[in-house]
Amino acid sequence: MKAPIVLIGIGELGGEFARGFLRCGHPVYPITRQMAIPDAAEQIPTPGFVLITVQENELEAILKQLPESWRDKVGLVQNELLPCHWQRHGIDNPTVAVVWFEKKPGMALTNILYTPVYGPHADLLINALEAIDIPTRLLKDESQLVYQLLRKSLYIMTVNICGLSCGGTVGELWAQHRELIREVALEAIGILEWLSGQELPAEKLIAGMIEGIEDCPDRNSLGRSARFRLERALNHAKEAGLDAPRLNDIFRQVKQAKP
Repeated sequence: MKAPIVLIGIGELGGEFARGFLRCGHPVYPITRQMAIPDAAEQIPTPGFVLITVQENELEAILKQLPESWRDKVGLVQNELLPCHWQRHGIDNPTVAVVWFEKKPGMALTNILYTPVYGPHADLLINALEAIDIPTRLLKDESQLVYQLLRKSLYIMTVNICGLSCGGTVGELWAQHRELIREVALEAIGILEWLSGQELPAEKLIAGMIEGIEDCPDRNSLGRSARFRLERALNHAKEAGLDAPRLNDIFRQVKQAKP
């Protein structure tokens, strides 16, 4: 029997990873919102891997309560994920997958680009992804991981926030609202610079974001977290002392549309 894998969060995304792990012969132990992580750690003190697939707004609380025996086996797959999010919890070297596939209830899985993976347990994630026919790629170093995380963060922030203003698919946004996309993207990059503590290659990141748009133009620009994403971005901008006129314009538009 291969090493057991703990899966924290068993939604659509977690379900796909579970399917991949099972196909590779790993027993999978799911932890739901109703289960206590310390209790699970007593029953499974030495898992081979601990993959956290909760939404980004739930990640902080999960990382706070991870037992010490699990902390060197952590895997992360969240959107808007940056090194600061795991480093402040004393997690030095997680395994990270920058997920570009999408799975929603009642819908087939959609691949966008490939899913880059980096970290000490990258082989486990790559094998699981390949077992369910998801294209993936092993990254060479942490600098490549940071770029891929930033590119995905910029993509999801920009298309979701622009979608609140215009709706439609990401392809329609790009075809009809390129000026808006660029303005939102530049404000998002300012926020990402503040969060990452470094100057970022804006044009390279925007080009990388466009690759994602053009690879799957029929994807809906809006997601269920779009408004929360905009509010989170504005909170970051305020905390950082950044001007975000276009984000504020869209927020006012959203408030008027939905009192």
